[in-house]
Amino acid sequence: MKLIQCLLVFTLSICTTAHGVASESIPDFAIVIHGGAGSASTDSELISAREQALSAALDKGVEILKQGGSSLDAVEQVIRLLEDSPLFNAGRGGVLTAKGHNELDASIMDGKTRSCGAVGGVTIVKNPISLARLVMTETRHVLLVDHGADQFAKTLKHPKIEIVDPSYFKIPAQVKRLERVREKERLSDAEKMGTVGCVALDVHGNISAGTSTGGLVNKKHGRIGDSPIVGAGTYADNKTCGVSCTGVGEDFIRNSVAYDVSARINYMKQKIDKAVSEILNREDHPVRGGIIGIDHRGNITIQFNTVGMSRAAADSSGLRLVKIGK
Repeated sequence: MKLIQCLLVFTLSICTTAHGVASESIPDFAIVIHGGAGSASTDSELISAREQALSAALDKGVEILKQGGSSLDAVEQVIRLLEDSPLFNAGRGGVLTAKGHNELDASIMDGKTRSCGAVGGVTIVKNPISLARLVMTETRHVLLVDHGADQFAKTLKHPKIEIVDPSYFKIPAQVKRLERVREKERLSDAEKMGTVGCVALDVHGNISAGTSTGGLVNKKHGRIGDSPIVGAGTYADNKTCGVSCTGVGEDFIRNSVAYDVSARINYMKQKIDKAVSEILNREDHPVRGGIIGIDHRGNITIQFNTVGMSRAAADSSGLRLVKIGK
């Protein structure tokens, strides 16, 4: 297993095999997490808080996988923890729309069956990733949005679905950020981009992936990005890989990025690190953001072409990585 970590600047690629171990054996399990591309904060307290949150989420995922739990459970539980944190652009930390509301998106996919579920524009569900999973298991649909998704949540009466007042999501930091945008003040990359995601390979050889976000600051009411679009922001297939994306959602939708990674492995026989590198470095149809993934052999890739990305990874061989920024 090897961890490939790359900092990419469109056509320039600087790639090293860092923070990892190399062996010919396939790990029993592996997990990788992102907390959003663009992260380049110099606030030491914020960096420390995000590291602690990512570390706790990673520990939860590893615990589930070590005990023989499913990759789907690991992905869902990891993302729930990040949604509960106000430090990431998902769930409680989700950014505000131009109308000053929170509209949250999420998706999850099972690589064993290609079953998937997603929600878009939800406003009253504490953990959109769990609602996305229930769309997958309790309906014949893939994607529910807006009032339809909220209404579905209300009818479920499921222990994982907690209905909250929309004010739960509106934290002071996001209100101030929206005010700055309205005043035409330019946000840093760290403030513009967010999203959380997780990919896991379990001891049964199954890969799952999930992504959750609040979207873009000051987005138009009803805007849907790549996070709830299977094939754009999330994809999983046991034969190839699992992928979760973060960045400018429109770029990932236009280029079907998450599926493209899988397709390159399947049809072009590329390694996962090469597939992701070529996508993030292409000059035509550029994609701005970051991609995490695990292939069917347990190889982990973490790549981004922004100034930084919050990320974490671990596997059964002893690998453990938690890093914020570059």
